[in-house]
Amino acid sequence: MIEEVAEHVYAYVQPDGGWCLNNAGVITAGGESALVDTAATERRARALRAAALSLESAPPRIVVNTHSHGDHTFGNCVFPEAVVVGHSGTRTEIKQAGLHLTGLWPDVCWGDITVTPPTLTYEDRLTLHVGPVRVELMSAGAAHTINDTVVWLPDQRVLFTGDVVMSGVTPFFPMGSLSGCVAAVRTLRSLDPAVVVSGHGPVAGPEILNETEKYLLWVRSLAKEGIEAGLTPLEVARESRYGPWEGLLDPERLVPNLHRAYLELRGAAPGAPVDMGALFQEMVDFRGGLPHCAA
Repeated sequence: MIEEVAEHVYAYVQPDGGWCLNNAGVITAGGESALVDTAATERRARALRAAALSLESAPPRIVVNTHSHGDHTFGNCVFPEAVVVGHSGTRTEIKQAGLHLTGLWPDVCWGDITVTPPTLTYEDRLTLHVGPVRVELMSAGAAHTINDTVVWLPDQRVLFTGDVVMSGVTPFFPMGSLSGCVAAVRTLRSLDPAVVVSGHGPVAGPEILNETEKYLLWVRSLAKEGIEAGLTPLEVARESRYGPWEGLLDPERLVPNLHRAYLELRGAAPGAPVDMGALFQEMVDFRGGLPHCAA
């Protein structure tokens, strides 16, 4: 679903925003276009390509990856004309992860996808120009992953957050940092965006930043209470039953999120390695089955 959010700027939204149903962005002006993220499967990436070509006859010349996860990057290979841009750490993570995500949901028809990491990388900030549109890439540090990028269009006041922020969908930061997410959200708020296109879920306004921060601080509070009570993250999750956030999509993410919160409260550095296989399995056990992936 393509949605115009400002002059020259479109959100490509894949309902309902659950596992592997990510959002992308299309920026088109002056006979040129660029993408913010791609999609998880060949079929979905080709649908995104068709949507981009419906707005501009020439294919996108730039693809920005906000982070390394396959739902945002597997479709890079469907845009061979484009330069793929991302944080240098994102390039490293994509190469290391390969097609690992496909193994979590083997029944999904992933299609003919190949790992296509960024060939143009940056460290802190990078400015791109799509016709007259200025596109600012900003490192968010360790947040959803250890190398997140947000994309800010200052003249249009449109912010693409990647998975640092999700709209109506449970945040997910076991591979990144709770404290880093809080810091990133506060930095994003200071930009004063009018439109926020998150990594998953409906297009929102700046209020989604406040909601995200509330969830993050709630998880931190739960983790503190759990540590003081001598409970494990799984035990805390079972007691809380999602608290006021049960209405968010994919609430089972609370379990791995609590694990990251525990680590940081006990002194671990943001982004310190975790056994994601074990955390994912604990989340599956808590949920009572594998989370549904509609990709």
